[in-house]
Amino acid sequence: MAELLKGAPVATAINERVAADIEMLKGKGVEPCLAIVQLGNNDADTAYANGAKKKCAAIGVAVKEVSLSAEISEAELIEKINELNNDTAVHGVLLLRPLPAHISDDNVRAALRPEKDIDGITDISLAGVFTGNNVGFAPCTAQACIEILDHYGITLKGKTVCVIGRSLVVGRPVAMMALRKNATVTICHSNTVDIEAQARQAEIVIAAIGKAGAVDGRYMSEGQIFIDVGINVNDAGKLCGDVDAAAADAAAAAYTPVPGGVGSVTTSVLISHVVEAAKRAAK
Repeated sequence: MAELLKGAPVATAINERVAADIEMLKGKGVEPCLAIVQLGNNDADTAYANGAKKKCAAIGVAVKEVSLSAEISEAELIEKINELNNDTAVHGVLLLRPLPAHISDDNVRAALRPEKDIDGITDISLAGVFTGNNVGFAPCTAQACIEILDHYGITLKGKTVCVIGRSLVVGRPVAMMALRKNATVTICHSNTVDIEAQARQAEIVIAAIGKAGAVDGRYMSEGQIFIDVGINVNDAGKLCGDVDAAAADAAAAAYTPVPGGVGSVTTSVLISHVVEAAKRAAK
């Protein structure tokens, strides 16, 4: 039976580390503040926002809620983003996406200053992930994968890593973050030839494709570690990941569960970015 790399202990460790920084900042008269920008009443956005607000309240980070109509114009949204850019009391901005179809995601992302981009959505923040210059922040889910590996003492140096998925939210940034830790990284995607063989040869597999249980026994060899980023609903109506948990339990050395894995760490990473942004601003 494989070891479960549960997210809760990782999140707790991040929260404890962040709590000390919050106390230090408040001693200097600085209260870290997260602005959450939501357009319309999408249930998934509301659930994520509520989770972030709850964790912020528990740890001592202020929240500024910016609720806007889904019919807002692109110009009006960019104006609101600029207001948050210029608000010195706000240290991080979380823009809930996808945006309505009439608004250019590229234009709105470009309007957000990288120093307040705590979820790594701007081009400048993503460039920072690739160059390692610490401008802006990495996407939270990608960093959550690395935080889990670090917490459980799983070194990436010299390891072979297969990332399944090439999105800018997880796949490409987490590949670069693993590369910076001296792993040898392969990125696989829908056009990869014999993707199963590529995955079987890796010591660590990070799955981020958004298909329930797609990474099954064909992708596995004995002793691997699987980081499952997927959040899906299977045919039985249950929450599950991209990795076939039963197959991983039989073949892998360790894997992250869904729920209770990467997703449970992501919000703590988000808050840590807000606090780091406040520390940078205080300097």
